[in-house]
Amino acid sequence: MVTPIAVVGPTASGKSALGIALAHKLDGEVVNVDSMQLYKGMDIGTAKLTVEEREGIAHHQLDVWDVTETASVARFQSDAVADVEDIMSRGKTPILVGGSMLYVQSLVDDWQFPPTDSAVRARFESRLADIGVEALHAELTQLDPEAAAVIENNDPRRTVRALEVIELTGQPFQASQPPKDAPPRWGTRIIGLKTTPEWLNPRIEQRTAMMFEQGFVAEVEHLVQQGLIADSTAGRAIGYSQVLAAMAGEMTWEDAFERTVTGTRRYVRRQRSWFNRDHRVSWVDASGDPSAQALEILGLQ
Repeated sequence: MVTPIAVVGPTASGKSALGIALAHKLDGEVVNVDSMQLYKGMDIGTAKLTVEEREGIAHHQLDVWDVTETASVARFQSDAVADVEDIMSRGKTPILVGGSMLYVQSLVDDWQFPPTDSAVRARFESRLADIGVEALHAELTQLDPEAAAVIENNDPRRTVRALEVIELTGQPFQASQPPKDAPPRWGTRIIGLKTTPEWLNPRIEQRTAMMFEQGFVAEVEHLVQQGLIADSTAGRAIGYSQVLAAMAGEMTWEDAFERTVTGTRRYVRRQRSWFNRDHRVSWVDASGDPSAQALEILGLQ
């Protein structure tokens, strides 16, 4: 039976390149697990591989949502599971590539999503309107620090959802997720790219500079014509949020660049914390030869 391989780790650590290398070696196809790469047209700001950069490897779960759509982990899970099982049915190896933490877990684990209650959600949405997302997120931090560490403090939808689940289940939001020591779905082997701030931080700054040089602002302007707004899942993505604010005159372009860098670094700290807690991950050194290390871990070197 074919065993899927998941490639996880922080932003800018080289996941896409490793995914391509493994797909070539294992006759594989890539399934994207980056929540923002699901959106059509969000290319430069998400470092989405171009068709040429995909080197003939089939990619799934790229460009499947419009920027006007609200992200849904449950929808992604359903669609991505179908992709993985289709790839396996054809005797090819699914290579799951991305660092969006809840999306990775929804795919690697058999995660049954907790209940919903429109009245409870409406109450928290009303409180959100009264006190704002950051204050509501601070309340989540008091109730469930682990969930708050994963959810952006400017993400109203996920903050409300976490509080709804806590009230409905009487347990922390994280308790509704499968334990990270459970066997992964399909026996998936998880390879993580380990980095240090000294190595990764300059790469983040360089990558951000390259985004702006390659036409990131023009990309956002085009997406605004497609319906992108600041108060949306896509509009709150790191980089896109800052460019939209600069376009609206709410910050300078210099601030937009710096806040994109610092926002990415904050996100990386959450990714490190999340994946480091998953003892099923086999780590490779991102600054070395991750492809050779991964193949050795998989017994293919």
